This record gives sequence, structure tokens and C-alpha cells, in this order.
Amino acid sequence: FAGGVEKELEKYRSDPAAAPAEEPKAEAPKAEEKPKEEPKAESDKPAVVISALEVKELRARCGAGIADTKKALVESGGDMEKAMEWLKKKGMAKADKKAGNVSAEGAIATYVHFNNKIGVLVEVNSETDFVAINAIFKEFASDVAMQIAANPTVVCISTSEVPADAIAKEREIEMAKEDLEGKPDAVKAKIVEGRLKKKYEEMALLTQKWIKDEDKTVEQVLKETIAKLGENIIIRRFSRINLGEGLAKKEADFAAGVEKELEKYRA
Repeated sequence: FAGGVEKELEKYRSDPAAAPAEEPKAEAPKAEEKPKEEPKAESDKPAVVISALEVKELRARCGAGIADTKKALVESGGDMEKAMEWLKKKGMAKADKKAGNVSAEGAIATYVHFNNKIGVLVEVNSETDFVAINAIFKEFASDVAMQIAANPTVVCISTSEVPADAIAKEREIEMAKEDLEGKPDAVKAKIVEGRLKKKYEEMALLTQKWIKDEDKTVEQVLKETIAKLGENIIIRRFSRINLGEGLAKKEADFAAGVEKELEKYRA
């Protein structure tokens, strides 16, 4: 047997080509490369889903455009009140940009109380007659007329327009008050100015609480209206008429009148 094996080996030694080819070694499987993760932006905010119903509800409250309303809700995380504040700030910024524009158009609005004893005329100006016929503008002007009728202390548009004679009169009254007696003049003057500031605000229309929403002033509603309409709006002047104002009324003596009527029956 050993001789047979040796004989077979001799064949391969003399003819290398006859030797059986070695099977190629299988390559080790390469480790799969994991895809590189892109770094997340630190400023990415969680997506807030805003429904069309929420946009519609907020628009009904603020009157802003669809895009602005939706953006306000997104920025506020869907919180309706925060979105309103966001829009108010934006609205006021827009209004302030319009403040220098010339307003020569507009309308005269009126209000007559149900008892026909008080009436108001107010001139509200806009930049164009197109805005002057807008429903929002008309409603605002009418509300301003009603606001003036409801605030009898109002005599001017802004605190800077308080009449000089009214300022002098109020200062004289305040300086003469007993609670200021004995105080140094500098302290007295400071106290008086603080009191006068409050009185001036009572005399000015723009600083009054809005008749339809006491959380706002007339000035704030004016700016919101400017933002909605995209034009500068000015409350220029007004006139209030009270029935019988300035007339000397005859004071009737009730007791004398009754006595006079009784005399008729006695006779």
C-alpha cells in the first residue's frame, strides 16, 4: 500500500499542473457600514399641528390674515391667548409704521342717544376713500362716536391737547388742597403733577377704556384698526351736544304750584 501511494505522489512531483487546484478561500464578510447620522439642528422646534378650525376661530377674534393667524398659533404653541398677544404686538408695530402717512379722506360718524338728549359728531380720517367706505372703518367710527357720548369728561383727543385753561384751573385746585399744606414746594409740585396726569387722561379720548372691551384703550383699538386696514387712521375732532346745555332753566317752586292749584278749588 505504501508503495502505491508513493507512486501516485511521484506523478504530481514530476507534473505540478496535474495537482488538484486549491479552492479559493472565501472572503470574510465585511461589516456593514452604518449610514452617518446628520447632526440635528439645535434650533428645531417640535412641530405644532394647527387645525383650520383654530385658525378660523382666531381670525374671528383678531381680523388678521390667514397666514399671520396661523403663524401666531404656531409661534404660541397653539395657545389662543398667547397668539392674540403675538398678533397685538405685530398689529401695533404695523400701526406705528403708518403713523406718519397723510390722512385726508374719511367720514363723519354720528351717535344720538335713545332719549334724544345727547348727540355726538366725530370726524375720523383715512388715507383713501376706498378705506373710508370699508365696513370695519365705518364700524370703528360709529363706535368712537358712541364712546364720546358715554364719556362726558372727555374734552379732547389726546392728553397733549388738554386746553391750557383747564390745565391752569386743575393745577390751582390741586395746589390749594389741605392735604398738601406744610409740604415742601418740590414735593408738593411732584404730587400735583401726578394727580394732574390722571385728570388729563380722564379728559382725553385715546386714554379711555374701550366701551366694547375694557381690557383695551381707545388708542389700542385705533392701532389694531390701522393694522387691519393697512392705512393710517386719525380721530381728528368731535363735537358733543347736550339738550338744553347753556340755557338758564326756570326753577319751578313745587309747593307754590300746588298751592296755586288748590286755590282754584277753594274759590
